[in-house]
Amino acid sequence: MIPERYARQQAIVGQDGQALLAQKRVLILGCGGLGGNLIENMLRLGVGSITALDPDRFEASNLNRQLLSTEPLLGASKAEAAAVRAKAVNPAVAFTALAESFSAENGDRLVAGCDLVLDGLDNVPDRLLLEEVCARQNVVLVHGAILGELVQVAVVPPGSGMLHALYANAAFGKPSKASVAYTPACCAAIQCAQALKLLLGQRPPLWGKLLQLNLATMTEDILSLI
Repeated sequence: MIPERYARQQAIVGQDGQALLAQKRVLILGCGGLGGNLIENMLRLGVGSITALDPDRFEASNLNRQLLSTEPLLGASKAEAAAVRAKAVNPAVAFTALAESFSAENGDRLVAGCDLVLDGLDNVPDRLLLEEVCARQNVVLVHGAILGELVQVAVVPPGSGMLHALYANAAFGKPSKASVAYTPACCAAIQCAQALKLLLGQRPPLWGKLLQLNLATMTEDILSLI
């Protein structure tokens, strides 16, 4: 029997789908603005095993947008905060939090055996490295990035090289401190909508495509990149 906590999503996920989610393993890179929302959604969907990675600690400037941040946690490890949140939200999920950076040294070990990788990173070099690792491990990557009120999401098939092509001349490659709470929340929600379909064995609408959404003007573009 499916636990009552998942009753409201059965019309979308289905009973067999819920059982399938419980068998899936997801890697989430980052526990900040994007990562915190990605973690929250995956926990509530009932993904069986989640590993989340972030070496940073909370600062006051995180409070305006990072779901896991609170004033009592200023100075605390983001990864440790994620572990506490996971236990409170859905203790049935096998949640592993690692306070370390994603790198060439640990990338293959982290991605190997995962069913899906969710990108909550905050810089282009790490994203390009992640795409390379996912290609080697034949794992689909759901990319997300934000800039002010701009949202960017793509489903990256392994070996497609989409991010390398995208970031050659992309505005999202430029660092920015502009941020508001709803932008990472929106971006993560779209990423998770794509992730759910992938975990249920379906091809999502953004497979091989890039969505760019401007929340200030409510305009969007969807570009095919493969």
